[in-house]
Amino acid sequence: MNLSAQIPVYLPLGDSYTICEGLAEKERWPNLITEQLDKSKMPVSLTYNPSRTGYTTDDLIKNELSYLKSEKPDIVTLLIGVNDYVRGYDSSYFHQNLSYILNEVQKALAVKTNIILITIPDYSVTPAGEYYASGRDVSKDLRIWNNIIKEEAKLRNLSWVDIFPTTQKMKNAPDLISADELHPSAKEVVLWGDLIYPEMQKLVKNYYK
Repeated sequence: MNLSAQIPVYLPLGDSYTICEGLAEKERWPNLITEQLDKSKMPVSLTYNPSRTGYTTDDLIKNELSYLKSEKPDIVTLLIGVNDYVRGYDSSYFHQNLSYILNEVQKALAVKTNIILITIPDYSVTPAGEYYASGRDVSKDLRIWNNIIKEEAKLRNLSWVDIFPTTQKMKNAPDLISADELHPSAKEVVLWGDLIYPEMQKLVKNYYK
C-alpha cells in the first residue's frame, strides 16, 4: 500500500552545496536525482529549493525551516555546516544547531526517518580553499564535523551519505571545480547525485509498493 495517495514531496535544505552555486537549475543534484527517479517511474515532487550560498545553520533555522510548513514535504535532504566552520563556529555549537534542525524536521514529517544527511565537502582541496582556512587543517577538522553528522544520523536511524572522500578528488582536477575555483563543477555534482540517489530511492520506494 502506498504511504501517500499523491507523489511524495521532496524538500532540499542546505547552503551553496545544495543550491549548487554557479550551476543551472537542471544541473543541481536535487534536480538530477529527481529526474532519475522520474525515469525509474518513482516520481517525486521537488519543491522550492530554499538553500542559499553562505548559509550557516543559524541562517537555515531562520530562513529555511518555515518551508516545512508551507511545502509539507515527505522527504528531506540536509547538507549544512561548511559556513559554520568557515566563520569559526565551535563544533559543539554546530552540533547543537544540527540537533535542533533535525528535531524540527522530524516533527514535520509523517515518517520521521525520511531524512538523508549529507557530509560536508572538503573545500580545502580547491584552489580558493586556502582563503577560507584561516591557518586550520580543514580536512582534519571537517572529518570531526562530519562524524557529528554521522553520529546524529545513527542516533536517529536516518540515512546518510558521505560525499567527503569524493570531494577530496577535486584536488588537481580542474574539471571537477567550478569557475570560481571553490565550488564543485557540474561534473562533480553528478558524482554527488550518484551517491545520494540510492538512499533517496530507498525512501521513495516505500511510496510505490
